[in-house]
Amino acid sequence: MCNKIIVFDVNETLLDTGALNPIFKRVFGDERILRQWFSELIIYSQSLTLSGSYMPFGELAVAVLQMVAEIRGTILSEQDLNEFRQRLATLPAHPDALPALEMLRAAGFRLVTLTNSSTQAGQKVLEQSGLAHFFEKQFSVEEVKRFKPATENYTSVAQRLGVNADLLRLVAAHTWDILGATACGWKGALVARPGNAVLRVGKQPDIVEKDLIAVAHRIIIIDRPE
Repeated sequence: MCNKIIVFDVNETLLDTGALNPIFKRVFGDERILRQWFSELIIYSQSLTLSGSYMPFGELAVAVLQMVAEIRGTILSEQDLNEFRQRLATLPAHPDALPALEMLRAAGFRLVTLTNSSTQAGQKVLEQSGLAHFFEKQFSVEEVKRFKPATENYTSVAQRLGVNADLLRLVAAHTWDILGATACGWKGALVARPGNAVLRVGKQPDIVEKDLIAVAHRIIIIDRPE
């Protein structure tokens, strides 16, 4: 087996947050509000970390949804909130996730995850998506109680795996996540899904592709030993 370890972000990278579109369309009349909600979610997760606070990601996701609704003058019912929680807990895998993971496993890479979701929520959603069996370990920011891209998350993963940073590569759909990983000496692979792109400042990921299958091909070429 290859000694290189691929660490996958979960939400939006492996799992399709587009499954939340119907509730945003119904409640706000515009499914594009999903992007606003997700951006605000990341902003406030990082704000909590910078201010020394922490709460489970799922609870924060609901609180940010309520904030966006208030800003837009929309009233959320308890039924709306329950539907949102249910959809968030059952996000499906992107179509390219399973074949990409199969490719990397067949090539001998070790695979793990690192998510902003709580340990329990992260494990549950990966199980129901059918992807959990690919990963030898599933890590959560809950272990350090600081959201990504706080560097403690990446150093904690390296320590718990017992490997040096240069053996780790993060695969993520978010440049802010890649920035945190590369700051800790990891390699980065950006999945530039719709709504995501490279930030042309700082250390750049050496792999940038539009989908996970293309990312997997590049990882196998670059990282697999001869």
